[in-house]
Amino acid sequence: MTSSAFTCSSCGEVHDGLAFGYSAPAPVYWSEEVAENRGSFLSEEQCVINGEHQFVRGRIVLPVRDADEDFEWGVWVSLSPANFARMIAVYEDPARENEPPYFGWLSTNLPGYEPTTVNLKTNLHTQALGVRPLVEVEPTDHPLAVEQREGITLARVREIAEIALHG
Repeated sequence: MTSSAFTCSSCGEVHDGLAFGYSAPAPVYWSEEVAENRGSFLSEEQCVINGEHQFVRGRIVLPVRDADEDFEWGVWVSLSPANFARMIAVYEDPARENEPPYFGWLSTNLPGYEPTTVNLKTNLHTQALGVRPLVEVEPTDHPLAVEQREGITLARVREIAEIALHG
């Protein structure tokens, strides 16, 4: 999902399109060392570390008040063993979207937020087959929770793009 080109305030160059989403490839706790441990795996949608910590991929949607599309963060959320097992059990079930939300901890450090986004409380809402779960951040005064509640502007989308492109 992209929009028009923009001039980057960080490097001064014109970037081709403005991305309306970024995604973390793995939970913040994943590493090459962890990958070698028994009971650890990372797939496109799930991750288990040392056979005892379970994570699923989800989406935090931020409404963009002055654009025709929303911004999405692709994130990882830790779930309890029971919730992870339940989510796996209904993974192929069309009725899964009727599941109650699963409590979890945000396990992605999103750039451009202070304090960190790691370990924010969340509710994971299962969606229709083929659609990643929606992640609802606990409604606090954390900047990410405020942005999810109140939306962001196109200028903030550009700011996030510059952080993502240049650190």
